[in-house]
Amino acid sequence: MSATVAVTGGSGFIGSHVVDALVDAGCTVTVLDQRAPHRADAEWVPCDILDLDGLTQAVRGSDLIYHLAAVADVNDVAADPSLAVEVNTLGTARVLEAARRAEAGRVVLSSTVWVYAATSDACMPGDGDVLDEDCLFDPNTDRHLYVTSKVAAEMACRDYLTLYGRPFTILRYGIPFGPRMRDRCVIAAFMQRSMRGETLKIDGDGSQHRYFVYVEDLADAHAKALSDVAINRTYNLEGAAPVSVREIAESVIDLVGSGAVEFGPSRPGDLKARTVSNDRARTELGWSPTTSFAEGLRRTHAWYLDQQVGAAVEAPVADVAVDD
Repeated sequence: MSATVAVTGGSGFIGSHVVDALVDAGCTVTVLDQRAPHRADAEWVPCDILDLDGLTQAVRGSDLIYHLAAVADVNDVAADPSLAVEVNTLGTARVLEAARRAEAGRVVLSSTVWVYAATSDACMPGDGDVLDEDCLFDPNTDRHLYVTSKVAAEMACRDYLTLYGRPFTILRYGIPFGPRMRDRCVIAAFMQRSMRGETLKIDGDGSQHRYFVYVEDLADAHAKALSDVAINRTYNLEGAAPVSVREIAESVIDLVGSGAVEFGPSRPGDLKARTVSNDRARTELGWSPTTSFAEGLRRTHAWYLDQQVGAAVEAPVADVAVDD
């Protein structure tokens, strides 16, 4: 489907892969970000997510606006909670309002499966611990402020539909990994430390698990969300199988060929992992994750090796003594 689209945060980790997927799908893409995009065939409009006038001008003529700009690192949220709420919640409202003023098309919100931390055990569906998009939020739960900021962003999308008839799509991400990921992501940190021959430190016994989704699979869902079937719908985009932190560390060490694992005390405040259903995305969008964790890890390692080669080529050649 050919469309004119804008991508906030299109120069970031996930955003850059979403830009790739949309360009491959035949879209004309404009990146709204304070950093330049990674590819020259995407137009770039330097943009502050809180600048309503600038956003309104930038999204004019867009068929869809993919809103990925956010404070996504929970450590950054804890360090500056007011900024995180401003960017994640008010920033989403600004994008929705800019789209309304510009008479642009649908807003596609980047959310997270961690919003299910805002659902109580009493809200579980009848099939056990598996949650779907119809689970209700409960204010009386223990959760991270990041979760609250994303729940509020999702509700703003729904409210703009109710008040102004503005269409939306919400994509709830599992934990993404792959090339270009942030250095503080657990897989990135383990990979880089292992490649330096350092010890990989794990909080607790490493049995805590997460569902990781390879970033190119995640980006493919954004291209599939171009379809009208996604209008005013919410989709989980979760990884296919749980992977424990210990498995990540051991897999990285096996792949790289160096490193060791060290265990420490458990970290307080870790969110409880939930099992989330992808059934709606599979049925309506024809999407499911196709890249196994092992294959995604192999591709990620290959990318890091390429980065090392590139850095070595660009670095100045040091003088070497003949006797060395």
